[in-house]
Amino acid sequence: MGRIVALDYGKVRTGVAVTDPLQLIASGLTTVETKELFSFLHTYIAQEEVAAVVIGEPRQMDNTPSESEPLIRRFIGKWEKAFPQIPVHRQDERFTSREAVKSMIASGVKKSKRRQKALVDEVSATLILQGYLDRIKN
Repeated sequence: MGRIVALDYGKVRTGVAVTDPLQLIASGLTTVETKELFSFLHTYIAQEEVAAVVIGEPRQMDNTPSESEPLIRRFIGKWEKAFPQIPVHRQDERFTSREAVKSMIASGVKKSKRRQKALVDEVSATLILQGYLDRIKN
């Protein structure tokens, strides 16, 4: 079946989450510097079967695209040329960073760790992936 990979794409770093091979459980994988993201994913795909990629779709409160959308579109174009067999899906990512911090608090993560933006990005990618899984199952 293959894993689904989710990205919380950012200018500096990108959170990465994956499903299990049966696509049932979303788990945080890591955070990667965005300039190294394509290389990281290339290596990951060589090691794991990937069925699809879900990229967060950042939107403003008035539903207009955020300022990072052009960067994401460039990444998607590069992805589609390199991996045409692996489809890209988008998932609304509004409030994922806020929800990530709430989730970390509920899980007992110490305040010093919650300040680590890389961890917040990884948890956000997991929330994006879980949102996608919930949406396709309904």
